[in-house]
Amino acid sequence: MMTVSRLNELLDEEFTAFLGGVYEHSPWVAARALGERPFNDLNHLVTAMRGIVDAACDAEKIALIRAHPDLAGKLARAGSLTPESTREQAGLGLDRLADPEYERFSRFNADYREKFGFPFIICARLTTKEGVLAAFESRLRNDAAAEIAEALVQIHHIARLRIEDQLG
Repeated sequence: MMTVSRLNELLDEEFTAFLGGVYEHSPWVAARALGERPFNDLNHLVTAMRGIVDAACDAEKIALIRAHPDLAGKLARAGSLTPESTREQAGLGLDRLADPEYERFSRFNADYREKFGFPFIICARLTTKEGVLAAFESRLRNDAAAEIAEALVQIHHIARLRIEDQLG
């Protein structure tokens, strides 16, 4: 198991490779965190990476949001998600939806993408399947600014849990 002390000692490329998947398909977050070393502890690392995302330009934030897959979407059915996303969605049973449930998720995903231009993001590990569906219904009433902010909050939850997984 990797420790924060050992993480601080990694070569830049090793560090970026190790943490590059914490923020979905966005290794630039880990690469920018290099300059924040050494980290005192896990919370320091999490806070630093969050700060990098929060300080990013709007285009980078939107690209980060768009890097996430749809929940129970076509990529999930095709087995094309990252290992982290696969585990997270499977934890809710989203990989085993009956056809009517899959259709419901597909409709929500399509409606959400049509309205906002990016995928619906929720930290699957902090909710239930029913919670996801309720959040879809509720958040579809938001405006774009509110949804960008909420998507980033959810991404930070996901990233923290992924970091905790990698560093114990």
